[in-house]
Amino acid sequence: MNRERRKGLPPVPGELEKLLNNIQLITLRELQNFGWTVELVRRPLFTTPIAVLKSPDGKKMATIEEDGTVNYNPDIVIR
Repeated sequence: MNRERRKGLPPVPGELEKLLNNIQLITLRELQNFGWTVELVRRPLFTTPIAVLKSPDGKKMATIEEDGTVNYNPDIVIR
């Protein structure tokens, strides 16, 4: 059975500052200076949310991990 688990939350919440930790926000701002945009924020249960970014050309995805590192080869599936 494939039940939908999302609860109608927007993919990019208006208040990233309340979801991401300080080091994630610093990394996010740095990447935004190079044209990367937030595609969505993954909010897994009981863990820190992870921002999923799209490259300026729209061909690559990356995640900002809990410790602020950037994963340019994330193991995620975007539906």
